[in-house]
Amino acid sequence: MTSPFRDLDRPPLREADLRRALLARPGVAGPALWRDVRVVASTESTNADLLTAARSGQLPGLVLVAEQQTAGRGRLDRAWTAPARSGLTFSVLLAADAVPPPQRGWLPLLTGVAVLDALRLLAPDLAVSLKWPNDVLAGPAQRKLGGILVELTGDDAVVGIGLNVSLRADELPVPAATSLALEDAQVDRDSLLRAVLRGLAHRYMAWIADRGDPEPSGLRADYLARCGTLGRDVRIQRPAQPDLVGTATGVDRYGQLVVRPAGGDETDEQIVGAGDVLHVGRVW
Repeated sequence: MTSPFRDLDRPPLREADLRRALLARPGVAGPALWRDVRVVASTESTNADLLTAARSGQLPGLVLVAEQQTAGRGRLDRAWTAPARSGLTFSVLLAADAVPPPQRGWLPLLTGVAVLDALRLLAPDLAVSLKWPNDVLAGPAQRKLGGILVELTGDDAVVGIGLNVSLRADELPVPAATSLALEDAQVDRDSLLRAVLRGLAHRYMAWIADRGDPEPSGLRADYLARCGTLGRDVRIQRPAQPDLVGTATGVDRYGQLVVRPAGGDETDEQIVGAGDVLHVGRVW
């Protein structure tokens, strides 16, 4: 019998195994966050699907994984495409009303910490860092390995994560991207998905227990230690505003980037809540 999976380096995810490993069960220790895990062969966008589900009354705790996205989106509605089973593309539905609105800016940063911790666990020799607010960088050149997209709807948040796993050089969407395979990190998708979801559950539940305060659980300190944007000269591109050029000096209590304009001092620092960040120069 001919296998429907022509690329044996890209085996499918097994929904039943993921459910057994990740869903809360009586007598099993661990964070009881995930209610269901669903794996689909293809969809336009896992984020769009979960936004629709949330508006229809779906309870938080659902994980939707797509073996291929045909209209995946990054920030600013940028396209995100990749061959089937060459990466991890999934979204989770979480309760946003568990924390006050000003603190919700930490959600993409919290997710980034969970992703980075999973990568460090499974590929300890791989150099990885986070670019504020939502990029995962890897390798000596710190190219883009993946991204995070958080969208709010009512009392819920949909967190989308995309990671390049086995993409070859000719399959990369842009020259600045990379994959685990290209960085010689031998990590399978199943193990990575499990590690990210377990870490995300742990971080999220500690965060909501503190009402979104990033200090008690150590979230802010952990993010600062993993963020490769800090100490860099940056150019911030913001809609309907001039570019801001300066040095990224910190992240405030709401997850916003603190930038000292070129030629200024700490009294001139500006708070950036959203924008495209370009790393353009030195690190402290």
